[in-house]
Amino acid sequence: QVQLVESGGDLVQVGGSLRLSCTASGLIGDILTIMGWYRQAPGKERELVASITRTGSTNYADSVKSRFTISRNNAANAMYLQMNSLKPEDTARYFCKANTWLNREVWGQGTLVTVSS
Repeated sequence: QVQLVESGGDLVQVGGSLRLSCTASGLIGDILTIMGWYRQAPGKERELVASITRTGSTNYADSVKSRFTISRNNAANAMYLQMNSLKPEDTARYFCKANTWLNREVWGQGTLVTVSS
């Protein structure tokens, strides 16, 4: 069974930086294709933050462009999100999602990011 585990969430001040990580396990006979970071703030719907294909093509929500950078390490089955110039509105639980070659869609449990003003 494929599992995703996120880490790196924390309490940070406005203007600060954080790096989130997502690591996959259980990929026997399967590979990760497109991966993405999503976030959900209290009382709001989950939204896409950024996504990245296996070949490195990226897509960002307008609200995070130029501040966040998504990357991945295919050999390590890992994905990262470098978040700079954090704002209070970035406060949310951040989830990792991955699709696989065998058409599985997997979500992590999330990691909490709190930006304090």
